[in-house]
Amino acid sequence: MLTTDKKIQNAYKYCMAIAQNHYENFPVASKLLNKQLRYPIAAVYAFARSADDFADEGDRSEEQRLSLLNDYSIELDDIKQKLTHRSDNKKQAFVHVSNNKIFIALADVINQYQIPISLFYDLLNAFRQDVITSRYTDFDEILAYCKLSANPVGRILLHLNHSASEQNNNYSDAICTGLQLINFYQDIAQDINESDSLYLPLNEMKHCNVSTNDIKNQRNTAQALRLIKIQLQRARQIYESGKPLCFNLSGVFALEIRMIYSGGKLILDKLEENSGSIYRRPRLNAKDKIKIIWQALFFNLLN
Repeated sequence: MLTTDKKIQNAYKYCMAIAQNHYENFPVASKLLNKQLRYPIAAVYAFARSADDFADEGDRSEEQRLSLLNDYSIELDDIKQKLTHRSDNKKQAFVHVSNNKIFIALADVINQYQIPISLFYDLLNAFRQDVITSRYTDFDEILAYCKLSANPVGRILLHLNHSASEQNNNYSDAICTGLQLINFYQDIAQDINESDSLYLPLNEMKHCNVSTNDIKNQRNTAQALRLIKIQLQRARQIYESGKPLCFNLSGVFALEIRMIYSGGKLILDKLEENSGSIYRRPRLNAKDKIKIIWQALFFNLLN
């Protein structure tokens, strides 16, 4: 947090509190990172977390959810317009006028790191899709959703680390899509029961003779196990195709990305080990977390 402006500092601290108060399987704004990067990551996380809550949490109507997301779009529009017409030194702090601390911090991040604002619009479009779409005809539709919901996060992180080359972006997309798929497959029961959302391709469900009722009633049939095996094998192929990114980065940021990659791979392994149930959500214990750190520290030697 390089700025000395009190309003921006307070906004960053607000975002950090949001990041630290949510459980995630993957590290967010890790204390391994220096404060210069931790606070911008927290601002991005607070934006995404709060918008995701609009789409998924509580008992709001569809209209109310879309209205709240539209408010976020208006905030982005305002930031975009002001930055486009800014005439002073773009390296100076940009104090965005807003009643929402998240956007005060986010505006400074977008300005300081020159992050394409289109990435944040993509995230909002994904959250809108969460509101209006609960089924996907085929895997291509799921990939299109991941392109909006997951891939922008990785590209934003690369911009924060000044590592956003075309090659790194492509590797990052593979890892982020893989992580999104892993998240789908560890939350099958939760998604269908809490929000009636299902991220399994309907055409593949039909081919494997698995119905939506089978999923809702958590039936561990041979057909269901076959279906999830197909999903996990494909997710692993996509995920591991992004592995070279872990070698292309350096410093503490590389360690953080390697931890995220190792954590995702470990959860994928646990999902594949759940041969008796596709609905049991794997959790990372203390031993697992030590393993992730160890794998990240010796990534080059182990891979």
